[in-house]
Amino acid sequence: MKIIFISLVTLCLVVNQAFSQQLNQQFKTKYVYILVIDGPRYTETYGEPNCKYSPILCDSLKNEGAFYAQFKNNGPTFTVPGHTAIVTGNYQRMSNAGTALPKQPNIFQYFLKASGKDSSAAYVVASKGKLDVLVNTSHKKWNNQYLAETYCGPNGNGLGYGRDDKTFAKVTELVQSTQPPQLMLINLLAVDVYGHANNWDKYLESITQSDLYAAKLWEMIQSNPVLRDQTTLLITNDHGRHSEGVRSGFVNHGCWCEGCRHISLLVLGPDTPKGIVVTQKADMLDISKTISEIMHFEMPTSKGKFLRAAFPLQ
Repeated sequence: MKIIFISLVTLCLVVNQAFSQQLNQQFKTKYVYILVIDGPRYTETYGEPNCKYSPILCDSLKNEGAFYAQFKNNGPTFTVPGHTAIVTGNYQRMSNAGTALPKQPNIFQYFLKASGKDSSAAYVVASKGKLDVLVNTSHKKWNNQYLAETYCGPNGNGLGYGRDDKTFAKVTELVQSTQPPQLMLINLLAVDVYGHANNWDKYLESITQSDLYAAKLWEMIQSNPVLRDQTTLLITNDHGRHSEGVRSGFVNHGCWCEGCRHISLLVLGPDTPKGIVVTQKADMLDISKTISEIMHFEMPTSKGKFLRAAFPLQ
């Protein structure tokens, strides 16, 4: 009986290993980019009935990939905690000023360790300087280890807020190069900034400008022979904004209302079916787990789940 039990366990391990290898071989993705449009409310993006402010994302780009209609931030709805959840797969109450490191290691660290690549293979390019904390962790086994490159804030100095056009110029430089990063997160801030400024018109204009940036990024990916047909792009948000009638409305965010929690996710790439709308609930923690699967590295600290609908078994 003991021999039979050991044989069954061995068989299960072999089958599981074979399945994992088969799964890995199926993915065409070699590069993954995350575009985070900071702080739009769902009602002004995909939830706007006529797609008035995001005409490309809501129409032509949406038809090119998998759209998650019930995608949520189920943790603190602020910039630094929201981005931290994306890259670590964990929710954490932390300073939104960029004065504290995430408690858990991130996708960049796991990827760089597993791949043995140089730091330039992973990048965070952000208009908000405080987001340079995303590449590090306070975890004692990972602190200051396997750090990705950063270009955050004005001229990449890690301080203050830079302009989105300058940030996107850096993104353009990296994406159009002959050796683009394999894993990159991009943050665009204008939507959030004009929301906080209580400037409704500029807030909406910034949503439309971000729509154009998203389209341009996908176009550049397809134009680079290194990236074309082997790059997955995830377009998402870190948080929304207060629902109408809740506190200050679109001006701020940070509570548990639907407006703050309901964000969006659009997945584009060679492994993703075109034109599907996923209605089951998904969570921003799932991004890290999904990236670790399609990029073939372990990420045991992530609490996310694999986004199977966007990467179905063939």
